[in-house]
Amino acid sequence: MSSKNNIGVIDYGGGNIRSLIQALEALGASPALVTAPEHLESLSHLFFPGQGAFGDCMTKLEGLGLVEPIAEWIQRDKPFFGICVGYQLLFEGSEESPDIKGLSVLEGNVVRFEEEGIKVPHMGWNNAQLQDPNLGPWTGLGLNPYFYFVHSYHPKPKDEAIYAAMTTYGIRFPSAIQRGRLVATQFHPEKSQKSGMNLIQNFLLQK
Repeated sequence: MSSKNNIGVIDYGGGNIRSLIQALEALGASPALVTAPEHLESLSHLFFPGQGAFGDCMTKLEGLGLVEPIAEWIQRDKPFFGICVGYQLLFEGSEESPDIKGLSVLEGNVVRFEEEGIKVPHMGWNNAQLQDPNLGPWTGLGLNPYFYFVHSYHPKPKDEAIYAAMTTYGIRFPSAIQRGRLVATQFHPEKSQKSGMNLIQNFLLQK
């Protein structure tokens, strides 16, 4: 693992980040909370766990002055891990908050599950079919690891080349993406027991 003291977790005051912090501490890390742009300066790895409505999260990020610094971090290809709404906010917008612009570091939008015969939100355990199980943080997880999901919306990236894992819930959707050192998941690795912990640990090994 890289230095145990240069891992940051974005805390915009609207999400439950405790489970992620506990997961990182279980791996021997001492994550720092990021609530201002200057908190990013000494970090090597950045986690963005999101919870709540797309628009509310973006508004809180803007209030903290973190929108441009996060986008710059990603554009510099520094290790970044987005979780749930922290994945969705990477895109241009969402049906959940149609008047709010996302971080727009990736092309595409976030849509709601509309398929008949399924319950929304999608909640519980489901598998993620890895596109390349030998790639970076996905090594050692097998072809179809199971993860824990809680969501009503999911991204539709324009670039299918960034798909890292696919999950079927009514439709097949990209439950994880990867572009360089950017990783983002619709599922919650910090709540996904062994598979999730292995994924987080693999990510922390990235330089």
